[in-house]
Formats: sequence, C-alpha cells, structure tokens
Amino acid sequence: MPSMKKSSKQKAKPVSALKKRSVRPLSDEGARRLAYSKHLAVVNSKKRYAHWLCNPKHPCPPEPEKLDAFTDNPNWRIFRIMAEFIEGFEFLDKLSKEVTIFGSARTTVEEKYYQEAKRMGYLLGKAGYTVITGGGPGIMEAANWGAYEAGGESVGLDISLPTEQRRNQFVTQAMGFHYFFTRKVMLSASAQAYIFMPGGLGTLDELSEMVVMIQTGKMTKNVPIILVGRSFWAPFLEWVKKTMFEEYRYVAKEDLELFNVVDKPEEAMAIIKATHERPYMSKRVEPLTPIQKLRDGFTPQKPSRKRK
Repeated sequence: MPSMKKSSKQKAKPVSALKKRSVRPLSDEGARRLAYSKHLAVVNSKKRYAHWLCNPKHPCPPEPEKLDAFTDNPNWRIFRIMAEFIEGFEFLDKLSKEVTIFGSARTTVEEKYYQEAKRMGYLLGKAGYTVITGGGPGIMEAANWGAYEAGGESVGLDISLPTEQRRNQFVTQAMGFHYFFTRKVMLSASAQAYIFMPGGLGTLDELSEMVVMIQTGKMTKNVPIILVGRSFWAPFLEWVKKTMFEEYRYVAKEDLELFNVVDKPEEAMAIIKATHERPYMSKRVEPLTPIQKLRDGFTPQKPSRKRK
C-alpha cells in the first residue's frame, strides 16, 4: 500500500509539470472566452440584478462594468438586438431620398472603381439624395467622400470591431452596430435604390439578400439593383444565367431581369432619377383605421334617407 501511494505521487508530478510546460500565450479569441467564463459567476448570481432594483424616488444608473456584463450575457442579448433595431429605425426615419452603395472595403484610392464610387456619391449628393454606406474604407469611403464634397448627406452605418476603427472621415451622420445582421437590415430598410460596386464575399452576400427580398415579394420591385462595372459583374451574371437558370433551373427567367448593369455613374443616375422615395415609418401614408378616426375627432356621417 505505501508503495502504491508513492507511485501515485510520482505520477502526479509529471502531470503538473506537463501542464506548466503546455502554458502558452492566449489568442484574442481565447482571452475573450476566458474573461467571459470568469464573469459568468457574477452574471448568474443574485447580486447580479441588485443594481437594477432601485427606489423610484432615488434612481441610480447601472455601473458601466455591470452594464457590459448585462449586454454580454447570452440570455439577455435579445435586448441588445432589440435596442439596435429600435435605434436604427429611428435614425433612418430622419433621412430622405436614401440610396445605399455597397462595395469592397479593400479598394484603394488609386483604383478605377474607387474613383467611380466617389463620382457616384458626388452626383447623388448634388441631386439631393442621401448616400448611405457601411461607413468603412474602400468603396464606402469613396462614396461618402463624393457626397461630402457635393454638400449632401453622407451617412455611415458601420460595424463595431475590437481591433480597428471602421468609420471613415467623410461621414456626416453615423450609427455604429454590434451585430452584422441588424446593420444589414438598416442598409436595406428604406433605400429607393441599391448600387453595387465591385466587391468581395461581403458584397455578394448583400447583393444576394437584396435580390431574394425582391424575388420573394418582401420588397417592392420598384427598387432597382444597379451593378456598376460590366467587366467585373459579367462572369457572375453569366454563371447565374448558364448554370443556375439554364442548367439547373434553380432560378426563374424573370429573376435575371432584376439586375441593372451599367458602366458609368451617369448611367446609374438615369435609373435612380426614374424611381420614387419609399414611404418609410413616419413618412408612410396609410388610411386611418376606425379607432384612429375616432381618436382624431372624426365623426362618421349618417347616410341621408330620401323621403318617398
């Protein structure tokens, strides 16, 4: 028995030494996970909610570090998502004649499509349109720059990232988002035209979603999808036509007509000028319901009866 105890102690030694040797610097993702696991005990404790239970006569704001823990808790994340939707819709409600421009964040100032995007933003700004982009660098920066130079509304809906600042310097109005999906909804919510400059996977993702929204009737077909740069978009459209439509019949023939392909910003402007502003939130005119009519002092008139 003593020998067995001795051997167990001897086995424990190399294991602890191995653990020490296996320690290595954490990645950013690993550090975030470790920090999250440490505050889980605080998040799930009863004291966690104490700072929200204040006397109405003596209100107290939540402490910043506790508020961060609240918004990071997966069980309560829905409230952060709801807040982004509410704030985003209220932000958009103040704008008018919106046109959203998508494109690569990697495009440099020297490139042709950067200058085309800047020209596009300038023409839109001069014509009184509100230019909306993702607020970042590349094509987004170029479009905001053009609108800014024209004296128009230059709006950026950017995403919050832990390692870099995404908002470009030509944005006059902006809102930051934590979630990509809430930001994408705001980029598409009220625009009367979508302009797609050349871009990567993110641009293709946004293009596909806009097409599906119109294809399925969730969005009116009066909102044009404009692809700028025939040489860039031609292979993609050829693949959609030959493979998706002709070979597999995964799309309908009328879906191919949803794309408007142009080469110059002036051609895109001709399409945009033929569109109308989408009624949105407070700008939407809808018939009053019976309850709204009564609330606004409307009294229905009784039909007059003609005597025989």
